[in-house]
Amino acid sequence: MFDFKTVNDVFQAIAGRGDQLVMQAQDAAGEWQPITSAALYGRVRALASAFAKWGVAKGDRVAILSENRWEWQVTDFATLALGAVDVPLYATLTAEQIGYMLRDSGAKVAVFSSAEQYDKLAGAGELPALEHVVVMDGGDLPNAVNFTSLMESAKAMETRDAAFDATAATVQADDLMTIIYTSGTTGEPKGVMLTHGNEASNLNYSTDGIGFGPGDLCISFLPLSHVTARHTDLALLAHGVSLAYCPKFDRLPPIMKALRPTVLIAVPRVYEKIRQAVEGKSAPSPLKSKILKWAVATGTKHRGEVLAGKTPGGLAHAIADKLVYSKIRDAFGGRARIFVSGGAPLGMDSAGWFADVGIRIFEGYGLTETSPVIAVNKPNAHRIGTVGKALANVKCRFAEDGELEVSGPSIFNGYWNKPKETEEAFTADGWFKTGDIGNIDGDGYLSITDRKKELLKTSGGKLIAPQPIENKLKANSLVGQAALVGDKHKFACVLISPNMAALESWAAGQGVSVSDHKALVKDAKVVALYQGIVTQVNGTLAHFEDMKRLCVVPEEWTVETGELTPSMKLKRRVVEKKYATEIADFYKDEATASK
Repeated sequence: MFDFKTVNDVFQAIAGRGDQLVMQAQDAAGEWQPITSAALYGRVRALASAFAKWGVAKGDRVAILSENRWEWQVTDFATLALGAVDVPLYATLTAEQIGYMLRDSGAKVAVFSSAEQYDKLAGAGELPALEHVVVMDGGDLPNAVNFTSLMESAKAMETRDAAFDATAATVQADDLMTIIYTSGTTGEPKGVMLTHGNEASNLNYSTDGIGFGPGDLCISFLPLSHVTARHTDLALLAHGVSLAYCPKFDRLPPIMKALRPTVLIAVPRVYEKIRQAVEGKSAPSPLKSKILKWAVATGTKHRGEVLAGKTPGGLAHAIADKLVYSKIRDAFGGRARIFVSGGAPLGMDSAGWFADVGIRIFEGYGLTETSPVIAVNKPNAHRIGTVGKALANVKCRFAEDGELEVSGPSIFNGYWNKPKETEEAFTADGWFKTGDIGNIDGDGYLSITDRKKELLKTSGGKLIAPQPIENKLKANSLVGQAALVGDKHKFACVLISPNMAALESWAAGQGVSVSDHKALVKDAKVVALYQGIVTQVNGTLAHFEDMKRLCVVPEEWTVETGELTPSMKLKRRVVEKKYATEIADFYKDEATASK
């Protein structure tokens, strides 16, 4: 267990390891270049020196708009070393959104990854507080400093400097560390204020006992602007794990194959895509499909052993491992020994399937406002279908309606410039209202069933939790995303965004034209296909939860097109607004339709 008081303590612990490899990053030629602890220290010190010359001081805000790369982490550490506050912004944000956040935070410096990101400034509007702009790539740009030029003195600064270290040490636990704007599934973004003490207290407990250590390698691909990725990267670095940066999700498969990570930390959608790829690859071949089903059924008999961290024995399991399980492990690089999921619900179906093929996934849970981890499964305390036990320094309780409320040193103090929203986020006695519905079993394992604001209440008064049903649908390789609707209506219906590659492959085998997505999803065979998927899931639900009607939409929902948050959560309001016509069509004859 760590005993960090501030995030600067984390940096000092990492920086003190000399020649230890802490990071890897691809250069312009695609070659992986190592970054040692000493090199990291020199780069952080060089950037902090430049910031200090610009007058960046304690409490000033520095915005970071970049994909995952070593420069992101250096900017973070350099900002915090001065006692300044960083404001991470998602690389997928529009110019208008960036402008709002830069103005709201009053950022004095903005660091961009590329000319493409820098160009968003032109549409961001007036930014009266912004004094300096830095661009990591892109050459010479108007009114901007190239990041490379700020690194010219980094090599000479690799030796420890007492004055720099002393400045970093003046930062206290109660000092503001970061303002993270929640992308939010609803409403206007809010700037979550986290102190050094919030984050440090969470780091001290969140990964204790999971088993990370020197010699491990993890690929950093979840957006560092998201609290989960930033927290886990800090924790991994603190444990001595080496990080390799993957700036774009579509580059993950070849990077996993090349570097063969030992640790995988991902959102559920990554695991779902791996599963869908495995099932989709076997589907066209009756023999392969039969072998996969047999292997999964064989693994189901040994699920308990896998979840207990044991390696099953027996000839059948050994054959299944050689034919199927090993190939699935190869999709993750072949060396991964620790798998963690967070950011959104994994779903019992996905967790069970991976356990059946020999992969135990440790699911955790938290929010930006909780720094982020509230609970997490670990090797010595793991229960499938739950998000684990609450951290030792986090207290949990439930309101009368089942909403989880939490208290502890990792809980934030409020939203930036939003006193009303801050007051509404807490109970009268100071507990944070998570907005999630859940329960804790007799052994202390926490389960989250749904978002309080997303529960659907039918006109008959029945409450339906959409996420578990949507997760069951997404377990099918042909379903990319799903959105349950039906609040205040007699019955539930569903919008389905297909896994278009899988659907096109299926359609080609059925002689269905795939040239036009709009026509494809309206084809009678395709509609019948997805109706079959919905009917199958309906068979596992209570009658009042049944999805009576469905609509397969011709678009894949993504972060870029706005239907998903960067952590791959569904933006329900966005989807409902975008498909208002389709939803209205579900209920046009509701008054006379049977339940």
